[in-house]
Amino acid sequence: MPMPFTTAQFFDVMRQYNEAVWPGQLVLYTIGLAAAAVAIWKPQRSNLVLGVVALFWGWMAVAYHLAFFTAINPMAYVFAAMFLAEAILIAWHALRTTRLQLSSNVSPGRRMIGLSLMAYALLIYPVLGYLLGQRYPALPTFGLPCPTTIFTLGILVWCARPVPWSVFIVPTVWAVIATSAAVSFGIGEDFALLPAVILTVGAFAWNREMPAQSLLPHSRSR
Repeated sequence: MPMPFTTAQFFDVMRQYNEAVWPGQLVLYTIGLAAAAVAIWKPQRSNLVLGVVALFWGWMAVAYHLAFFTAINPMAYVFAAMFLAEAILIAWHALRTTRLQLSSNVSPGRRMIGLSLMAYALLIYPVLGYLLGQRYPALPTFGLPCPTTIFTLGILVWCARPVPWSVFIVPTVWAVIATSAAVSFGIGEDFALLPAVILTVGAFAWNREMPAQSLLPHSRSR
């Protein structure tokens, strides 16, 4: 599918965003690291972790899609609406319905997938981008859609079954769209998006007979 903007325009939007929000991307990266650490060592703080993830999606909707991406792509308004919907869904199911909670008993396979996806988003993604020739500020930083989508999937795969399937719709749609752009513009680090979706969804579809044990209500963070 042909893109409505050039490679130069796409990376120039990244440059404008990074220069405008500096040092905000460092703050987002630090928060991402902290959320991953809490998910690993303090899963009972589930609401905190998922609340942070919801805030990331709200940030991407407003601070990237609406503020910058709309300048070169009219579809960015639709993307902003999608990302806001994802933020609301995650927050609603984590904080209101409690249907989205980190599990206290993640299987080894799901734990490895989650760790791998979070490590990729936070550590491997920026290194790979550098090796592929991208240079700051004209590159995707954490807090922008692609690395943050992969990070989100890493968190979701650690949630207790049954996970509301609605929270996977926007990340999956974005993975398809962004992979098309990655092929067109040669953004190799984004090629991990579709495999990340497949791994995450597959982790929940496989071995359905094994019940997931979520955190007991009295142990959840309030």
